Parts: sequence; structure tokens; C-alpha cells
Amino acid sequence: MSQQPLISDREAYFLERLDRGDRIEADDWMPEEYRRQLVRLISIHAVSEIMGALPEKEWVPRAPTLYRKLAITAKVQDEVGHGQLLIRVAEDLMRPWGKTRDDIMEDLFAGRLKYHNVFHMATPTWADAGIIGWLVDGAAVITQGMSLSCSYAPYARALQRIVEEEGFHIQHGESICLALAEGTPMQRAMLQDALTRWWPALLMFFGPPEKSELSTNQLRNLRYRIRSKTNEELRQRFFSKYVHRIRSLGLQIPDRTLAQDAVTKEWHYQQPDWDLFRQIVNNHGPRSQERLGLRRTTYEEGAWVRRMAAQASSV
Repeated sequence: MSQQPLISDREAYFLERLDRGDRIEADDWMPEEYRRQLVRLISIHAVSEIMGALPEKEWVPRAPTLYRKLAITAKVQDEVGHGQLLIRVAEDLMRPWGKTRDDIMEDLFAGRLKYHNVFHMATPTWADAGIIGWLVDGAAVITQGMSLSCSYAPYARALQRIVEEEGFHIQHGESICLALAEGTPMQRAMLQDALTRWWPALLMFFGPPEKSELSTNQLRNLRYRIRSKTNEELRQRFFSKYVHRIRSLGLQIPDRTLAQDAVTKEWHYQQPDWDLFRQIVNNHGPRSQERLGLRRTTYEEGAWVRRMAAQASSV
């Protein structure tokens, strides 16, 4: 019989608070493991928002109309704002360690901090901007919607604003996809090609299945009420929400095995290449190095602005 690890009275009381449904504030006592799990999750989310602005930023000067140019510019601005909001939340958690937002960015540049696989991908056509807005942001809202019930109150509050704004981003992407689906044969073919290229990345968005993950971060995060769903539960929710909508546009999902069980309602699908997923999130994706290089350059060029702001705030 395995012996359960001993926990302190303080940690036992903390877990009782979680079981009661209490929310934890930044100045509340928390176990170091809880703090580490939050910092990891929120930092990844923050840099993913910041890096996620880059694939669409590439289309700001090339959007087909002035209306589309203004819309995608506003979306890029929102994504960067989400990243800054989340970095502040992570920074509060890191203060006991003597770390700041600069450490988060340095970890990103050094490869110690990962960002979502989808933002390593190339965006060769305007249809990619539509797929990102409609389906990638749709997948993000499914994940973020789960986290609205997170036990850490500052993160949950930040997500309320982020999820609301992401709803507009989904409408923006869906509008692009609808226009292309109803357009010329060339436009419809461009949209189909984008969906085919993005489908594996969309499946990977939610992370590997539980058999490889549930015993580690997922299990801890579920116990701490940092999350309430597993990776597979989130992926199943994505299928239920989007498969019929995608097919209603006359698009073909590139998985002939994809089908829903009539009794259990569970979706059966072809697993993506999880070895490829690990390569991508370790910065070996199609555009990983180029985008990291751009983000590193702009961060270094903006150092003087951060210095001036710090000086002004200290006066």
C-alpha cells in the first residue's frame, strides 16, 4: 500500500477552502506547488497571446479591404493587450521569488517557456486569418471558458474581459470564412486548403490525451481547481461545437474517421502526430524562429520605453 504524502495543517486548510469553492487572492497564503502551477499556466497563456498577434499582424498590410484592415488591426491590438493583462497577473504571483515580467520574456526567448503550437504555423493566405479568428480563437474560448471557474480569482477576473473580447474575434474570423465560402471557386478552394493545413494544429491545441498527461500537470491542476476539464474533454467540446458548422459551409474536414457515436455522443477521430507537436512547441515549427526573432528584436528596441515608464512611475 502506497503511503499518502503528509501535508501541513495550513495546506489542509487551503485544500478545504478549494473544496468549499473559495477563490484565492494574490495576497492569500498558498502552497508553493499551487503558485508554481499558476505561474506556469498563466505565463504560457500570456506569451501565447503576445505571440498569437504575430501570424495575423502579417496580414494587416495585405488585408483585402480597408474594413478588413481595420478589423484585423484592432484584433492584433486586443491580443497584445490580453498578453499584457496576463503578464501582470503572473508577475504578482512571481514577486515572492523576486522575479518580474522581464523574466517571463527572457524565458520565452531562451526556450524555457513554451507558447501554443498554433502560433508557430505559417499564414500564407487570407483564409488563414479567417481560420485563426473562427476556429483557433474558438478553441481558445473553449479552454478559457473552462478557466472562468479557476480557483485563483485574479486570473478568473482577467479571463472575463478576455473571453468577452475573444467573442468578437470569433465573429471577425467567421465573417471572413463565410465570405470566402460564398465567393469564387478560387476563394472556396483557398478556404478549404487553409482548413486542411490547420486541422492537425487545431487538434493539438488542447494538448496530448490524458494517458500521457493526467498523472502530472492535469491531475494537479484539477485538484487545485485551476482547471475543471481534461484535454480530451475540451477537444470533444470543440468537435461538438464546430464540426457541423464547418461542414455546413461545404468544407471537408481532412479526417475520414471523424464521427460521433450515436449513443455516447463521443467523437472518434484520427490522432494527430504528437511527436510533431512536441517538436513545434519546442520552437521547431514552420515559423518559430522567425517570430521569436521578431519578438526579441521589438522587445530590445522597446527597452528605452520601459525604462522611461519605470522612471515616471517612481517619481
